[in-house]
Order: sequence, then structure tokens, then C-alpha cells
Amino acid sequence: MKHRPLIISYILLIWFAISFITNLIGPLMPIAIQDFKLSLTMAGFMPFSFFLAYGLISIPGGLLIEIRGTRFTLFTAFALNFIGALAIALIPGYFSVIAGLFVIGLGMALLQVVINPLMRTAGGEQHFAFFSVMAQLVFGLASFLSPLVFRYYMQRPGMDGQSLAWLNFYWYFAAAFVLLALLNYKLPLPRVELKEDERAGSRDAYRSLLKRRDVRLFFLAIVAYVGTEQSIANWMSQFLHSYHGLSATEQGAIAVSRFWGLMSLGCLTGLGLLKLLDSKLVLALFSTLAIASLAFALFGPAAISLLAFPAAGFFLSVMFSVIFSLGLNSVSQHHGAFSGILCSGILGGAIVPLLIGFVADYWGLRIGLSLVFIPLLYILSVSAWARPLVRNQTVYSRKNTPASP
Repeated sequence: MKHRPLIISYILLIWFAISFITNLIGPLMPIAIQDFKLSLTMAGFMPFSFFLAYGLISIPGGLLIEIRGTRFTLFTAFALNFIGALAIALIPGYFSVIAGLFVIGLGMALLQVVINPLMRTAGGEQHFAFFSVMAQLVFGLASFLSPLVFRYYMQRPGMDGQSLAWLNFYWYFAAAFVLLALLNYKLPLPRVELKEDERAGSRDAYRSLLKRRDVRLFFLAIVAYVGTEQSIANWMSQFLHSYHGLSATEQGAIAVSRFWGLMSLGCLTGLGLLKLLDSKLVLALFSTLAIASLAFALFGPAAISLLAFPAAGFFLSVMFSVIFSLGLNSVSQHHGAFSGILCSGILGGAIVPLLIGFVADYWGLRIGLSLVFIPLLYILSVSAWARPLVRNQTVYSRKNTPASP
């Protein structure tokens, strides 16, 4: 493909934008609480509105690609992102932020649905694994940088104590989406033919899958994972401020940045471990260590809490991919429909942080965040009850496989 490097760079740029904008919500939470005089329940509606959109659009997004194609889906996503960012920037207020984040969430979900098959087509199937890992590294870099850029911006001279200064970010985001939309029309994007495991699937496929108990349990596992990840990322800075008196724009932003940075490092470590150990064992090990990290973060002194919250990100890192692969490897057909069901579980990022905010208003954020132990224990249980038809191949299983005659 003549323009392959340019198109792959464009896709990586989209991944960067998705991560950067999504992961700004966490460090913003304490500032929004202060600027809008919010209860913790009201603050919880910020991630709720964003991730509710993810859960609602995942399956329809796959249908849109099949009906209208890649370029139209990308443009629709960028248009939604632009409208949401512009609403937040133009109309400073709590309800406009909630509505804007919902619309941005719709656009982000569409982008995530379309850019994986686009990357497979642009990069070639034989290179897809390599480019997928590269995309994850770019995603991780953006999530690491996002809180640091927020910290730098908010600590500039004259910004200290300035109400709603963070809304300026959404002017920049709106401009970025206009640029991405223009590139969408200028670049010679390839025609994407969806593979069977990327297609949305028929109504009968969804009906037959949802009758299966293990399918419903894997869906809940994705709900549990995303709920855990977003609860820690979004409430961490507020917790450090409330219980340890740490600045949301200084230590809080740095902790959130390290959380995402260690999650990227954990992904690379997890890739290595999955070549040595069964994925169920890796999931059990990382789940147990994530539970321990959360306990230290919630009940340890400030110095320990500052280390333990980011450490939790390292141990959460492999959970989504392992749960997803265990789920898909547990069914023999309708993988595209099952992928849509699992992706809808991203709405866990809406439900769990909101529930934590509600509980925290009555009994404190430490008790609220203690609820995260429940989804973590559920994820640990997946390592016990999952029965995949195909297990991940390790160097040891490969050695024990008899050679073909």
C-alpha cells in the first residue's frame, strides 16, 4: 500500500486523541467539584455520562461500519466529538459538561469500533499484532501525558484559583477534531472488509449468545473491570486531596499519570507472562495483587497511598485483554456478536464510579472506593470458572506439543 506509513500514523494519532481526552476526566474531577460546588454523587455523573455512551453505541457502531463504511463512520465520530467539546467550551456549566461528555463518549466509542479493522487493513494482517501493540503503547503514552499536561497548564502563572480555567482544554479538543475530520477526507483510506469476528452479528446470534450463562458472566466481568479501572482513575485524585490534603493539580495529577503509565508497562509485562503462564493463572495473580494494592492505597498513609494507587494500574493492565480472550475462546461461533456484547460492558465505567460517589456522600470516599473490592473479587473468580475451548499457547505448551508427522 503506497500510503501505508501515513495512514498508520493517522490511526495512531486517533488512538492518542482518544486516550488523552478520555483520561483527562480523572484529574479534572476534584477541580470540577470545587468549581461547580458539586456533591460526590453529582461529580460521579461526569464519568457516568461518558461511559454510558460507550455502552450504548458499541453494537450500533459495528452496524454503521457495515452499512455506511469506514470514512463515514469516522466523520460521524469526529462530528460528535466536535459538538460535545464545543458545548463544554461554549456553555460553562455542570449540565453542559455532562451533556458534552455524553456526546464525546458516543464519538469515542465509534472511533474505537472502527480503527481496529482499519489498522488491520492498512497495516496488513501479517503485521496486525505488531501495530496493535504499537497502538497500545501510543494509547498508554497519551494517558500518561494527559494528567501531566493538565498539571502544567493549571499551574501556569495566573491560573491558580482561576475558576473554570480547565474548560479551555475543550477549545483545543474541538480544533483537534476538526483537523482529524479534514485528514479523514484527504487521506486515501483503504476499503475495510470486516472479518467474521468484527461483524456486528444478527439478532439471532445475540439471542442465542445471551441465553448462555457464561456469556452473561463474561459480560459482567468486563463491566467489573472497566468499573474498577475508571473508579480508581477518576476518584484517586479526590481521595488524595480529601484524606491526605494533597493538591489535585500537583500530587493528584502526578498519581493519575503514573497510574496510566504503569498500566502501559504492565501490558508489556503481561505479554511476556502470557508466553510463560496460562492466562487464567496470570489473571488470578494480577487480580490478587490489585486487591492488595487497593487496600494499601485506601488504608495506608499518604506516602504509601501515593505509591499504591499507581501500582494498582500495573496490576489491572492485563485484565481486559485476558477476560476478552477467555470469553471469545469459550464460544465456537458468533464471535463478532460476542465482541459487541463484551464491548457494551464498558458501561461499567459509568455505573461503578457513580455508585461510589453516591456512597461517598453518606459514608465517605474511603468507604465508597472500598466497593471496588467487589468487582476485583469477581474478576478473580473468572480465573476459577472460565472454561475456554482454546487455551493460550506458552513456550512450555509448545514444547509439549508433538511434532506433526
